[in-house]
Amino acid sequence: MQPTISIPKHWDYPRFALEQRTEQGTILGLYYYPSGTELAEQFGVGWRYALMSNKNSDELFHFQEDQIKLLSPEELFRQITAEIDVYQQQINILNRKLTALTQGTNNG
Repeated sequence: MQPTISIPKHWDYPRFALEQRTEQGTILGLYYYPSGTELAEQFGVGWRYALMSNKNSDELFHFQEDQIKLLSPEELFRQITAEIDVYQQQINILNRKLTALTQGTNNG
């Protein structure tokens, strides 16, 4: 069964998704200030997003929906390609370790 999140019909639907990459970072959380609440009166009705600027950071930054800028398709492609390259290097290192381990076992 696919996990789902229900959003009340009288709320606007969020423009961005969890784990979406943006210029400000990756979206890790979102929350809504509904009308008629103290937070909405103070900060405005709508969605707020918690983002991490990079995966090695321990800081979250909070943005309103209109403050978030999407990455261009080219930048998104570049980021994903760079991440694949890092993982591929890690896979190559692990494969070399496995080869060394099996050669050592076969020689002993």
